[in-house]
Amino acid sequence: MEEQQPAISDYGFLSDSRSGALVGKDGSIDWWCPHRFDGSSVFARLLDPGAGHFRLAPVGVGGRGHRVERAYLPDTLVLRTVHHTPHGSVAVTDALAAEVGARAHELGKNSPAVLIRVVEGLSGRVRMALDFAPRPEYGLLTPYLHEQPDGGVLAGAGPVVLVLRAGGLHLRAGTDRVSHEFEVSAGQVIGMDLAFGEAYGDPPARMDPLTTLAETTQAWQAFRETHGYSGRYPELVKHSSTVLTGLTYARSGAVAAALTSSLPEQIGGDRNYDYRYSWLRDFSLTMRALWVAACPDEASRLFAWVTRSIGRFGDEPVPVLFGLEGERDLSEHHCNHLRGYRGSRPVRVGNDAWRQRQLDVPGEVMSAVWRLRDYLGARFEDELREMVLGLTEQVAATWHLPDRGIWETRDEERHYVSSKVSCWLTMDRAVGLADRLGDGADPRRWAQVRDEIRETVLREGWNDRIGAFTGAFGSAELDASVLALPVTHFLPATDPRMRSTIAMVERELGTEDGLLRRWTTDPAGFLLCSFWLVECLVMMGEQQRAEALFERVVGHSNDVGLFSEQIDLTTGAQLGNTPQALSHIGLINAAWRITEPESY
Repeated sequence: MEEQQPAISDYGFLSDSRSGALVGKDGSIDWWCPHRFDGSSVFARLLDPGAGHFRLAPVGVGGRGHRVERAYLPDTLVLRTVHHTPHGSVAVTDALAAEVGARAHELGKNSPAVLIRVVEGLSGRVRMALDFAPRPEYGLLTPYLHEQPDGGVLAGAGPVVLVLRAGGLHLRAGTDRVSHEFEVSAGQVIGMDLAFGEAYGDPPARMDPLTTLAETTQAWQAFRETHGYSGRYPELVKHSSTVLTGLTYARSGAVAAALTSSLPEQIGGDRNYDYRYSWLRDFSLTMRALWVAACPDEASRLFAWVTRSIGRFGDEPVPVLFGLEGERDLSEHHCNHLRGYRGSRPVRVGNDAWRQRQLDVPGEVMSAVWRLRDYLGARFEDELREMVLGLTEQVAATWHLPDRGIWETRDEERHYVSSKVSCWLTMDRAVGLADRLGDGADPRRWAQVRDEIRETVLREGWNDRIGAFTGAFGSAELDASVLALPVTHFLPATDPRMRSTIAMVERELGTEDGLLRRWTTDPAGFLLCSFWLVECLVMMGEQQRAEALFERVVGHSNDVGLFSEQIDLTTGAQLGNTPQALSHIGLINAAWRITEPESY
């Protein structure tokens, strides 16, 4: 019988702010793209049982009498898994190594691409099994394995070199994998390091596992110490902030929307997309979520990435997403050799949403500029000023066009209400920033466009028959994206039209456990929308109901506090790419709204 792939919620997240890995409760690392988040994988069992993994766990893991407890070391993405077996208990601590000596904002800028695994005997005597089966290029390559004089094994294929060392163990290379069993007694510690290198570049780094684990833990904790939070639900917010740091590609400041590609919105379905890139929409929402932690050097670096990535632009729509170093062409292709997560195909690499017109993007960027305006100076630097002026003029010229909307639909374009509201936001923020934009500013004309957009949305977006703002002009279909109207201050939540809309969305798209679908035929609950509803309830003055809803929604995290994108409405299982930045962003914003109802 073919093995069943683990549940999405079984995975813990490791990061060095260069790349990330997923490790299951069974001790198997099933996803790692070591070059960078959006690079090619060396382990992709997540998407096909034969696409590579690195398992380290007691013999018979998952069997009778076996119990697992997991937790991150405080304020880190260093994961400690304790296996309790009939013969004793053993801990495995996993981390992606930080550069030695890295502290605070240096975290991730020079990460060595080394995976650390430390085994510690806690009680009794436990027999452990190691199974190392790298399959680079999403499983297309099976490397040659070469035993090394120090007892390690070198795996090489195509552009990839991996070196695995395991403390005092002498590993033997099989034809296509390393399989090794060993025993661990109470008090015994064995450190392992798996180092990535490029075939024609520098050799893989060699690092002492125990020292490196301690250094990496200190690096994460030092980073968190520079970022304070004084609101409600502090542990949840701090952890979600740490996850967002883990999804940040430190060399550029870009934030990956998620670690993974092609985890499905519905098991067996085909809505499986590659989320390992940086959406400008996510960038601005991240800045909103972490505004209390922002400092001038972070703001400058992030906006330098945005302006450099966008470059000079004319009539073409601003791309919604980029590669993590600003690449624009992210053309999509299918990996037809992969079965997909639990048979969900196709598996995609790349994302053709980069070709779409999404009119909300300028507004999201302008919202981030507005939030950090005091850090950016009384008069913006030339490139930032040119970007802001360009975004404003493009929206003034194109706001009346249809687009693909926030959900990036792949059918025809429509006049989405949330997109038009974001266009209004662009013009409103531009008027407020005009004194920083030099001679190119035209606040009077911009205010006229702003007011025209507002009047159009109030007229065309409202459906009098159902008593709600709908997803698109002229439509009778509800869409949870309209919950953003109060969040952006387009309309107060207490406005009778918004009260009616919020009630309709909650009744028609909501579930008893607090989840919201994006639309009536959406097969799963979308976590960001649920957190938007929390914010709306607070702004309506329903604080207690908002808190109760928030606490139900956060209950959908896994055992180590991670959220994917969606939740199956029947089984409660996590669905979609994981960990999902927007879900953690939603939690942070909702917690702060509960703390400060008049914030933002």
